[in-house]
Amino acid sequence: MSESVEEQLLVTREGAVAVLQLNRPKQLNALSVALRTQIVKTVREISAADNVRAIVLTGSGRAFSAGVDLKEAGQKGFSLGVGDQKSAEPVADMDLAAAFADCPWPVIGAINGFAITGGFELALMCDVLLASSEAKFADTHSRVGLMPVWGLSQKLPRIIGASRAKELSLTGNYLDAETAERWGLVNRVYAPDELLPAAIKLASEMAGVEGGLLKRMKAAIDDGLALPLPEALKMEIERGSKNNSAVTPAAAEESRKTAMARGREQAG
Repeated sequence: MSESVEEQLLVTREGAVAVLQLNRPKQLNALSVALRTQIVKTVREISAADNVRAIVLTGSGRAFSAGVDLKEAGQKGFSLGVGDQKSAEPVADMDLAAAFADCPWPVIGAINGFAITGGFELALMCDVLLASSEAKFADTHSRVGLMPVWGLSQKLPRIIGASRAKELSLTGNYLDAETAERWGLVNRVYAPDELLPAAIKLASEMAGVEGGLLKRMKAAIDDGLALPLPEALKMEIERGSKNNSAVTPAAAEESRKTAMARGREQAG
């Protein structure tokens, strides 16, 4: 029996957090055309919504994602869903990199298992990565005669350093969760049954920030990373001053009290 599009991506809500679960466990959540199309459609809908302020992205079974569905690609003709690919398939509606880059809300990747090649690239589209102790990362592009087009060759060295990125991409070797945490690829590693609750908790904490400010803070970080440091610092001053000048003294005092109370609670 063929899979329906809806079955390939499960979407649930936890308050202001949308949980997106890739759901092709028998295929290690390989990114079929239908699945990519549904992810893009869902992320774009959430991006435009005002009742969701964070996303958790994870996988079913023992993989986050094994990457592009190469079996399907061999049958239908290869397409990665970006504009420079020659394919009979429509590509605009399955451009994962563009959809996540355009998303104003924070995206937490809960990497529950294998994140391989295109699956690794999908993980790098997230803003924050948390991993299960069973997670493993690999860039096997070079082993299958391909090159990345979803950002891996540029994002990975910026996160873990050029030397480590070259080690992974030029060998295709697997990276375990503990090493990924030590290298700064993932923020924290959890037992498998603790991963999703931890990701939802972190996303909920981010979603607790006022929506407009949450968008502006994320954009300032992302936009600044694309600039030389002197220009990024100038951008921060301009945007921060514009934001801060709109805050009234009464609102600032109320926010200060709320922040102090939260700090005392966290400090125990």
